[in-house]
Amino acid sequence: MDPMDIVGKSKEDASLPKVFALCMIFMLNWVQLFFAEFINLISSESNEVCSREDKRTIAPEHVLKALEVLGFGEYIEEVYAAYEQHKLETMDTLKGGGKWNGTEMSEEEAAAEQQRMFAEARARMNGGGVAAPKQQTENDRSLES
Repeated sequence: MDPMDIVGKSKEDASLPKVFALCMIFMLNWVQLFFAEFINLISSESNEVCSREDKRTIAPEHVLKALEVLGFGEYIEEVYAAYEQHKLETMDTLKGGGKWNGTEMSEEEAAAEQQRMFAEARARMNGGGVAAPKQQTENDRSLES
């Protein structure tokens, strides 16, 4: 005997109500808006901390100070630990066969690599896969000069 027969309901009745699903979507949108505002707040305060120190580039230390100023001091240790872990992973990638091979790129090579990475990011944002970079011909290079 099917357990659904005992209860007297079909399998369709066992699914989530549509109202519940819509409510969850609504709540997820609010969470997304909350996090976007939180990031904006941290970025803004980090920028102010950076400006007070007469710096032009926001450094991790500015973000940590912004967390403290905004009352999120209890999270500083966790954020710093995540930052340190990120540094270690980044160094491992660079040392262990990442794209960086220790040689310098020419300006043209760097610009081409940047355009390739932009195209990949655009493709991911548009829901597609990685777009194949357009190969530049000798004629294209001479037109740019």
